[in-house]
Formats: sequence, C-alpha cells, structure tokens
Amino acid sequence: MRTILFNKPYGVLSQFTDEGTGHPTLADYIDVPGVYAAGRLDRDSEGLLLLTDDGPLIKRLSDPSGHVEKTYLVLVEGEPIPDRLVTLAQGVVLAGSSYRTLPCEVRVVPNPGFEPRSKPVTPHGPTAWLEMRLREGKKRQVRHMTAAVGLFTLRIVRTAIGPLGLDGLSVGTWRDVTTAEMELLKRG
Repeated sequence: MRTILFNKPYGVLSQFTDEGTGHPTLADYIDVPGVYAAGRLDRDSEGLLLLTDDGPLIKRLSDPSGHVEKTYLVLVEGEPIPDRLVTLAQGVVLAGSSYRTLPCEVRVVPNPGFEPRSKPVTPHGPTAWLEMRLREGKKRQVRHMTAAVGLFTLRIVRTAIGPLGLDGLSVGTWRDVTTAEMELLKRG
C-alpha cells in the first residue's frame, strides 16, 4: 500500500488526465503509479491532497459518514461579523438546493502569510482569513457556504486532512505518509 501527501498548487486539476482542458494535472507533479486522490480540491483551490492505492481508505476519507475532519484557510471578502460566523458554524442551506451543510467549526485567524498564488487575488473591499473545519465535502462547498452568509471566497487552502497537515511540504511537492501518520489517520 502507498499513500502520499501532495501540496496542490492553484490551477492544477485533482486528477491525472486533463480530458482536453489543457490544465496542469497531478501527472505533472507526481510519478507514482496506481495512486488516486482521496477526495478532491477544485482547480481554484490549493493545499493538501492525499493520494493512495488503498481503496477502503479513499472511501473512508471521501465519505461524510467517515467524519474525517478537513481544515481549510479561506480568504474572504467582506466583514466576518459574529452573526455570519455563527450561521456558518450551525450549517447553511446551499444555494439552488435544499441541502443543509453539517455544523462546522469556523473562526477568524491572522493572515497565514502564504506565498502569493500564480493568479493574484484582487479584493474590492475588506478581507479576512477564516479557518473552517468540515466533516463533509460537497462540490465547491466552502465557496457556497461563505456566499450563503454574504462573504465572497477569494482563496482556499486546505491545510489538514484529519491529523495530517501541510507542515514542511512546499507548494507543488509531495511525500510519502509515514507509518506513524498512517496509524493516526486510521484511528482518527
């Protein structure tokens, strides 16, 4: 079994083929046969992606019933006033559906000092960084959740999947998960 962590750059697809889109893919960064992403980050999102050849692990990490927490740092435009944060934490109904997100943890955090991304972010008003901890992953969920409370998402960086984080992993690089980390992940 092989499991790796990858710090996905902005603009990269979370798959090994571009299907004619012309966008960079995981194949441009990772030359490990037989591994697949356990969950996804959309092309505009950055950060931690776990890849493995362990099918049951992929299912556990991708299925909301597995309750594996994912941590995101989210740059939003707008004022993250307490009422908005409480609404986010309680769960919001996603636009165009009747689906209510599960409760999550959310708080304002200081600027994490990330390197600027390849396509600069240009806000038109006040901005703030939020840390959001979710136990589910609907398509573009973080963006839809912040929009539901009047905050426009400018940048998303996933910093952790369960107990595993980006620590020491530069953008565009990957490494194997250690035995000790696998034990933590299986317990978490």
